Amino acid sequence: MNTRNNKGLMISVGLGILLNPLNSSMISVALARLQQVYRLQYTEVYWIIFAFYIASAVAQPVMGKASDIFGRRKIFLAGLIIAFLASVLAPLSPGFGWLVCFRIVQSIGTSMMVAVGMAIVRIYVTERQAAALSVLSIFLSGAAAVGPFVGGVLIHWWDWHAIFFVNIPFAAASFVMAWKLIPRDAPRTEAGHLSIRNWMRLLDAAGIVLFAAGLVALLTGILSVKSSGQFTLGNVMLMGIGVMLSWAFLRHELRTAAPFIPLRSFARHPAMAFVNIQFMLVNVLFYTLLFGLPTYLQSVRQVSEYHTGILMLSLGLCSLLASPLAGKWVERSGPQPALFVSALLMTLGSLWLIITVDAASPVIYVCAPLAAFGISNGLTGVALQAALFQSSPKEIIGVASGVFNTSRYLGTILSSLLVGIVMGDQFSAAGLQTLGIILGLIALLLVFMNRRRL
Repeated sequence: MNTRNNKGLMISVGLGILLNPLNSSMISVALARLQQVYRLQYTEVYWIIFAFYIASAVAQPVMGKASDIFGRRKIFLAGLIIAFLASVLAPLSPGFGWLVCFRIVQSIGTSMMVAVGMAIVRIYVTERQAAALSVLSIFLSGAAAVGPFVGGVLIHWWDWHAIFFVNIPFAAASFVMAWKLIPRDAPRTEAGHLSIRNWMRLLDAAGIVLFAAGLVALLTGILSVKSSGQFTLGNVMLMGIGVMLSWAFLRHELRTAAPFIPLRSFARHPAMAFVNIQFMLVNVLFYTLLFGLPTYLQSVRQVSEYHTGILMLSLGLCSLLASPLAGKWVERSGPQPALFVSALLMTLGSLWLIITVDAASPVIYVCAPLAAFGISNGLTGVALQAALFQSSPKEIIGVASGVFNTSRYLGTILSSLLVGIVMGDQFSAAGLQTLGIILGLIALLLVFMNRRRL
């Protein structure tokens, strides 16, 4: 493939894979508006976030396996069609339940592209491959970081519907380019010889059902306690069911031959487990701020969606600026120094939230912790990817990458739950400071973890 086609292929894949992180973060500025439009409690509107991340956590590793059978080009193009249709239909939803359903469909479609996008570039871009993959990483991390700014501007001018309609030109352009530039998959006959039973076993359908059902039951039970302010037989039973399903999931994954999440690999490679735990904690920190701060600004400080997006831009710009610098630093010194500095920055940012951000402080003060977390996000995005490659044997690097993405989504789900528990249905400056204390403790744990490995 010549250089011009390489660039076109990079653009087509980049336009597709950015849709998942962009949609995951744009919604943070729309939560207050959706709560108002559908007259929901905050713990209820949060399901639009939970649904997206649970679906992404399931869909990405599943679609990675499916691409080995059906072909990466087919999965990528199918993902674009699904994301396009979901983005058209979501703004027309007659109720919040329908909107959540279309968000799930959107998550599956965008996850199909993320699951195979990196593999497409790795296979077909043979010149300066490392640089090409780093560009795609910037598409992913950059889209997540600037999402709140993009969402704020869109909602200010065209209301919440625009955060779905904005996907349409990206999906259409990516489809046209991908149809022309991604080489056709070699003929595959494996799928035709698989029975439905073998196909379900290959994808670990039982593990997927236990994973998703356990998460939904736990989240529903915990949030219902927070919403009602009391323990009832119903929500205790839900939490109990969630715990039992999660335990059954763990037992199943340890016994099955083709697990959805290969827990046995963690036991054999503890360094890989350490990287994934750290990645989950980093995402708890980053997305707690990403989801909690915009709604605080809008509901407590009465900042418009537009100006909230402007303030959140400090997060995105700092992340984008830090990413290429982090690449050079990690290449020269390894991932640990960058991870240590990243943890220090998140600790300082959390401390700033605790000390300076209150109901009377200028709203511009929030830019300091946003900048600290933005730089940290740029550093960890590169450093943890490098640490993953160092800690994972080459023969399981594909599996390791899938688990790495699942760790990201578990972190985002936990961050959403944390904001819901601390803030509940009444955001306040005191609640934001409580979040700052919790984030500071987690960041200090990361400082300690990385200091010992320097």
